[in-house]
Amino acid sequence: MRILGIDYGETRVGIAITDSLNITVQGLGTIQRNNSDKVILRKLDEILEKYEVDTIVVGMPLNMNGTISERAKITQEFVHKLKCKYNKIKIETIDERLTTVAAHKTMNLLDINKHKKKNIVDTISAEYILETYLNKIKNI
Repeated sequence: MRILGIDYGETRVGIAITDSLNITVQGLGTIQRNNSDKVILRKLDEILEKYEVDTIVVGMPLNMNGTISERAKITQEFVHKLKCKYNKIKIETIDERLTTVAAHKTMNLLDINKHKKKNIVDTISAEYILETYLNKIKNI
């Protein structure tokens, strides 16, 4: 069984997935929201049909002091939709503070063209969210 990671953004949503042993993480791409969660849910249906996923992890964008941000409230609403639609799959959230900053640093180290960054930053953030979750469950 695999774990799916989601970086839920206002414009784009990054998606990453583990291998079947939950050891490695790979990005699956970015979904343009087009102001609708229906687009994301349709794409998730396709992903869940293709891969055996037993857990979905969504990054929670908390404020730096750990309080709930406005974006986190919107993300909580999305998580509620996931729990209603995919009620047989474990849905979890994890603190995603600074994942986008880390993704930008990674892209800078790799010298990725600034025009391409916008299209992959959310995927890399989803990978970091998933790696953070894997590290958390391995340390339990």
